[in-house]
Amino acid sequence: MNKVPRVFTPDNEPFLGRPSVYRFDLVITRALEDSGKVAVFTRTRTLTPLQHAVSEIIPQGINLALSIRELVRQGYLFGAVVLLRPSVERAGIASYLHVKPSAVAQWEDGWRRGNRPTTAQMFAAANSQFSQAEIERVLQTFDHIVHGDPNSTSFNLIDLGDGAWGHAVGKNLSDGSLCDFVCDQALCWLVVLAGRMAGCFPEVLPPPPPRT
Repeated sequence: MNKVPRVFTPDNEPFLGRPSVYRFDLVITRALEDSGKVAVFTRTRTLTPLQHAVSEIIPQGINLALSIRELVRQGYLFGAVVLLRPSVERAGIASYLHVKPSAVAQWEDGWRRGNRPTTAQMFAAANSQFSQAEIERVLQTFDHIVHGDPNSTSFNLIDLGDGAWGHAVGKNLSDGSLCDFVCDQALCWLVVLAGRMAGCFPEVLPPPPPRT
């Protein structure tokens, strides 16, 4: 009988081999490489106010992505889902400040609630492809989870066997669909952060060549 290890390592983690996990790992690797280059730049150059702000915001977002990845490795999928909401927030702030550098002063002043834009407004301003209403519908899912209302309860629901279901207090080692949801969502917001990092530090991270 195989005993489930208390701590999983990269060679025996429960969702090893899933495409969503692999894709997330690839984006994490690239984001860390680019972040390292930017870190060197920030220590040797005079930064613009925008660069100074995102050099604080984006590392938080990358840290959250790494935290999500480790929670997935250990099977704590619900905790990983909860961290998606602050990941969205960092991606939204970096995007908003990138397209509206004049708002950096507002961020430096404390980003005060009531005066700052909502996350949906930040994304709508930074990406004309989506309306504020569309973005708000996406954010509602994450808000349900963070605030613990009834719509959040399905995210830690597990099959107990014999037709019984329960709400997990610990590891969830069998829900591949939830793993995919977490990794695909986390990947998306990390891609947004990586793109804004490149946009704010063109001296270090030149934009990709145009598609032909």
